[in-house]
Amino acid sequence: MEDVTEAAVREKAREYLRVKGTLAPGAVVASRVGDAFSALERFLDAAPPQLVHRRAWEGEWTVQEIADHVLETHRPGLDELRCLLAGQRPPGEAIPAGLQSKAPQLRPWSWLVRELKEVHADILAELGSVKADFETNARAPLVMVANAMDARGERVALHWIEDLDWKAYAIVWRLHAIDHLHQARKVLGALSP
Repeated sequence: MEDVTEAAVREKAREYLRVKGTLAPGAVVASRVGDAFSALERFLDAAPPQLVHRRAWEGEWTVQEIADHVLETHRPGLDELRCLLAGQRPPGEAIPAGLQSKAPQLRPWSWLVRELKEVHADILAELGSVKADFETNARAPLVMVANAMDARGERVALHWIEDLDWKAYAIVWRLHAIDHLHQARKVLGALSP
């Protein structure tokens, strides 16, 4: 990967977060995040339970593992959002990009979906409680993941840590939910006759 390409990908991501997060009104950020959460939750509600544990191809997560990952990253993200809204940097390192529970395939499906909805409702309640004139200089480290083409034209995932304000941090949930919704659709599509 050429440094120029990686730098361009990072700059494009930063500009998106600045425009769609940092500069956007908090209510707009909350609405966009809520729409993405709803779309993911509707898909998971409709997923055939007999297929959620099945692997579509080697190296790809199951729908169950995708839902587990979203829950396991959004739950500590809620704590980090609360820190930001209290004007503090969250303690510790950034949440790992590929975080999952210890046994993602063993969690009951209905429990997993219910827990995810509860965490999402809590996130949206926090975002909805922020006053329009709220300001803070607090930032949280977040592992950014963006796809790019390498010098051979192959798709690769870039990872880096970015310090984000509360609105940029929140808008990443929108991207995260949409990305994993697409992934889950692809997996389920490969499993469905």
